[in-house]
Amino acid sequence: MNHGISGRKFGRYSGHRKSLLMNLAKELIEHEQIVTTIYKAKDIRPVVEKLTTLAKKNDLHSRRRALSFFCNDEIIVSKLFTVLADRYNKRDGGYLRIIRAGFRKGDSAPMAVIEFVDRDVLAKKNGILDRLKSSHEIKAV
Repeated sequence: MNHGISGRKFGRYSGHRKSLLMNLAKELIEHEQIVTTIYKAKDIRPVVEKLTTLAKKNDLHSRRRALSFFCNDEIIVSKLFTVLADRYNKRDGGYLRIIRAGFRKGDSAPMAVIEFVDRDVLAKKNGILDRLKSSHEIKAV
């Protein structure tokens, strides 16, 4: 019986599952919209929403916790703490939305688009991190 078991395993061991969630969160923060399976989108939403709420606190401990989750990727954490925390400063939650996007052609897996609610449309196309790096808005810790 499977009583009381929560969370999906995705056929991966725990370290691989953690790195999968970390990489999905990185891509979502960088591009502000990604296409993935519905199950991965449902599992990544609470992770990114908690990180966004953590970024709104904007203190040293919060920044170090985010750096720990992203394996010291300062560029992603800087975007999270500068761009996204400022954008969602007055919102109390619900930063992401999941939109169903049909089925994948190869294996008919249900697909979904997960995106930030008030996202920057140019972040997906031009890469906002390149613009931030060139304008020196990102400050290292």
